[in-house]
Amino acid sequence: MVKTVEKERDEKTFSRLQWIFFAGIIPLLFAVIVTLIVMTFMGVNIFEKVSEIPVLSKVLPSEGKKNIEKFDKKIVNLKGQLKDKDAKITQLQSKIDNQEQEKEQLLRHEQDLKKQIDELKQIQEDNKRAFKEVVSTFEAMSAKSAAPVLIAMEEAEALKILSNIKPDSLAKILEKMPPREAATFTESISIESESNEQAND
Repeated sequence: MVKTVEKERDEKTFSRLQWIFFAGIIPLLFAVIVTLIVMTFMGVNIFEKVSEIPVLSKVLPSEGKKNIEKFDKKIVNLKGQLKDKDAKITQLQSKIDNQEQEKEQLLRHEQDLKKQIDELKQIQEDNKRAFKEVVSTFEAMSAKSAAPVLIAMEEAEALKILSNIKPDSLAKILEKMPPREAATFTESISIESESNEQAND
């Protein structure tokens, strides 16, 4: 009988504890968790807000505040480093872009120079062809007609033509020139041929 009374008392005590636990503690914990989640999504720093409450700030360890401050400083420091890195990346990208532009300009300049060289070569070829035609024309002319024309020309130009005329045609043209001009041209041609021979040696 005593055992049954004790058993009933234990069951009543256990059922009261169960009721308090299920009716009070579990809903309270659930409400706290939901509140924490909602406040986190709203962007509220819960630990800061809790530390602002006078009663709870005494309960919370001061090390927690120091840790939060350390983390905040680290975050600020890391953000600064990130900005520096971004600035360096932007600067390097700008240098790369400038170098690319310079490279393109140099390539365009090189192409222009090649084009000019080709044009000059073409002009040189045309001039050579034209000069050969002039020499051929003088060779085809009679010595009597060619001599006065060459005397009337500038000396350097006449000398250039006479230096390229075949020897037999040259001799005939020089015969038809007055002795002074013939001697001048002969002397100039011999000097030029000697300098050409020395250059070839």
